[in-house]
Amino acid sequence: MGSEMKRLFLLEDDFSLINGLSFAFRRQGFALDAAKTLREADALWRDGKYDLLILDVSLPDGSGFAFCEKVRAVSRVPVIFLTASDEETDIVQGLDMGGDDYITKPFKLGVLLSRVNALLRRAEGFAAAGTELSSNGIKVLLLQGQAFKNGERLELTAAEYKLLCLFMQNPGIVLTKDKILDRLWDCDNNYIDGNTLTVYVRRLRMKVEDDPSNPQMLLTVRRMGYKWNIMEAGEL
Repeated sequence: MGSEMKRLFLLEDDFSLINGLSFAFRRQGFALDAAKTLREADALWRDGKYDLLILDVSLPDGSGFAFCEKVRAVSRVPVIFLTASDEETDIVQGLDMGGDDYITKPFKLGVLLSRVNALLRRAEGFAAAGTELSSNGIKVLLLQGQAFKNGERLELTAAEYKLLCLFMQNPGIVLTKDKILDRLWDCDNNYIDGNTLTVYVRRLRMKVEDDPSNPQMLLTVRRMGYKWNIMEAGEL
């Protein structure tokens, strides 16, 4: 992951958890700043200052989802949500807001550390992959976190954006549902299951396909998964 020390940002109101995580992350060679409220977080956070954010969902003055939404307006920094709730609706909401991963309390410290390291590796690989993806009239500007169709900006949720990037980075390759879930979210597949993925794919088709009921780009491969089809110029 490179020799440069990674800076983590923790938004959490539980003092004992802050102390435990601060100790553990510093032992692992990370720099860590912590905020206990949204107000403190607003004062601390700056775009480009941190390599990864860990956000508690329930805070004294609001929600970690709201803070993530504010961050996502300007940054693609990796985000992990912490919550005491294991309701699927919360988890899907968190991923739609722009979360990259989701951990329910109580959790094992080693699990959180491995998720953090995996997301940091993925972010570095993403940055090294270039700054632009382009096919089928769809263009993704990776640094800006924006996607366009024939020059018109697509209004994508964070989950839809990540799904589109994954497909466009693997053109012509059949991606199984398990592989997609594993690549996009490290959460248990119990949370983000095949049915939820089907919903995301359908929503993405509504935005990228000319005729979503007869998709030409994002194809379903029966009993296997999905594939990003590169169309010939005449098919566009």
